[in-house]
Amino acid sequence: MNIFLDILLIALVIYFVYAIRRTLKMSRASVALIEKYENDKLNPQLIEDIFNAINDDALLRRILKRHNATQKDISRLHAKLMKWGDFRKYNRYVPITSFFNVHTLEYLLEHKNDDAKSLTQKMMNHFHF
Repeated sequence: MNIFLDILLIALVIYFVYAIRRTLKMSRASVALIEKYENDKLNPQLIEDIFNAINDDALLRRILKRHNATQKDISRLHAKLMKWGDFRKYNRYVPITSFFNVHTLEYLLEHKNDDAKSLTQKMMNHFHF
């Protein structure tokens, strides 16, 4: 019984370390893009960088595949979020940060045909703006 509990504890610690590492990686990628494109928000390279960063993460890539999302979908969603959420709060910027979270990316792709205001409000509520 003790061996089982030891193995379970080790597995939980490994999972915790992996999850924290992944979260920090996504946060760093998001903040880097926010800072890089802070004064050039409409640069088409931003969409490509977001799409590439999403594809580099296993969890986010699965969401993209599940919804058959393309770079064009990301571009449309980004444009919708820019319309109502074009402001920064600390290291959060709705049109970029929304793509780097599993729950928000899932919501955006499920509701990609919704109007810009409702999508932006949902993202702002999620990030406590």
